[in-house]
Amino acid sequence: MMFFGNIPELPLSTWMTILGCIGFFAALSLFAIWDAFKRDFPTSMEKVGWIQLSIFIPFLGCLAYFCLGRRRGKKYEA
Repeated sequence: MMFFGNIPELPLSTWMTILGCIGFFAALSLFAIWDAFKRDFPTSMEKVGWIQLSIFIPFLGCLAYFCLGRRRGKKYEA
């Protein structure tokens, strides 16, 4: 009984490359969410918007956040 259909038999190095890329993009998205949470934006809705963009469109959302959104928010003063 096959649950996943026909999974191609790829060499281990190829699977490690694929999983490494997925892990890298997941870590990048999680960092974008964490960084947006730790910054003070002009409005709270802008903060929520950047976090939602990073969650619902993981790779493109985090790239947009790092290119456009990160400069808009200021780090909280401790």
